Amino acid sequence: MEIKVLGAGCAKCKTTAAQITSIASQLGVDVTVTKVEDMAVIVSHGIMSTPGVLIDGKLVHVGSVPDRAQIEAWLSAA
Repeated sequence: MEIKVLGAGCAKCKTTAAQITSIASQLGVDVTVTKVEDMAVIVSHGIMSTPGVLIDGKLVHVGSVPDRAQIEAWLSAA
């Protein structure tokens, strides 16, 4: 599962990436988490408020740090 966290490097973006990585590890789900900080790429996905989360190319979240339940749902859907 490829997960991209889109954001300009703010605290919310870093927290989002760290939480996804941590929860995936706890659940034993194999993920690759990449942070994308290029504003042209971020805007090309229609994201105006960060962080944005893409899973396997599909936008699943925008604008806030996702809670644990949301992350677990994404990971279990894989």
